[in-house]
Amino acid sequence: MSALKQVRPTTILSVPLIMEKLYRNAVLPKFHKNRWIKALYQTTVGRKVFHYLAGKKIKKQFGGRLRFFGIGGAKLDGEVERFLLEAKFPYGIGYGLTETSPLLAGANPQMVKWQSTGLAVHGVTLRIDNPNPLTGEGEIVAKGNNIMMGYYKNPDATSAAFTSDGWFKTKDLGLIDKNQRVYIRGRLGNIILGSTGENIYPEEIESVINKHEIVEESIVIERDGKLVALIHLNAEKLKAFVEEKQDQVYENAQHVIDNLIIEVQKFVNSKVNKFSRITAIEVSSGQFEKTPTLKIKRYLYK
Repeated sequence: MSALKQVRPTTILSVPLIMEKLYRNAVLPKFHKNRWIKALYQTTVGRKVFHYLAGKKIKKQFGGRLRFFGIGGAKLDGEVERFLLEAKFPYGIGYGLTETSPLLAGANPQMVKWQSTGLAVHGVTLRIDNPNPLTGEGEIVAKGNNIMMGYYKNPDATSAAFTSDGWFKTKDLGLIDKNQRVYIRGRLGNIILGSTGENIYPEEIESVINKHEIVEESIVIERDGKLVALIHLNAEKLKAFVEEKQDQVYENAQHVIDNLIIEVQKFVNSKVNKFSRITAIEVSSGQFEKTPTLKIKRYLYK
């Protein structure tokens, strides 16, 4: 942050993980440091006031001149986005793919709406392919001069990337509302089909898991027809938690961790629908391997 105070940037482009870590590791703990602040924070008015004050402080830490903090590359966590909205933080959202050069939709700080990726950018047309008649959700497909001509020397992959009438398949499941705002539900390849045919979005479950104060990151996978969460715990917070519990109840460290895992599972299952409840949790000893844009390489953990 000291470098940012010197540079005093007006524009920053970032992946969601940066702001999510800042919120969970630097902002949120301050609202839980004592029971009085925590009690105030749990009220709607108190939360909004604290978020606004925290936003002012963060803008100063970024140098005080920030006008646009662009976020893209993955879906922004809903809780973190609510903080940014209530903090009056000048964030914007962008959605696109490499094959689309890359922007398809976006929203500037004056246009953002919670959990929406905004409107299609100028020159791009978006539609929902084969929408679900009940939810309106389907694959987002696109047309525009920014769309690639095809994959180099790979006609089969090129053919598979387009609909029969020439629209590019994003492989993202989403919907477009009556105001033409785009909402992303998840990657089609990540969706888990439930035992009774319902769509389960692992990204949404992971968002809940990551809200637990000791969880650093997570992946939800299907194994033998059941949902399993792989989680990586924050080492410093875990150490402090174990030491505190050992002082209180004289348990060994592994027993404390085992109880923590049960607590995390109860925490998650109390906040998701019955189809999205996890049946087991496995702790990863290290961080999950990521792409250059800091997305977890899911295919390595299935």
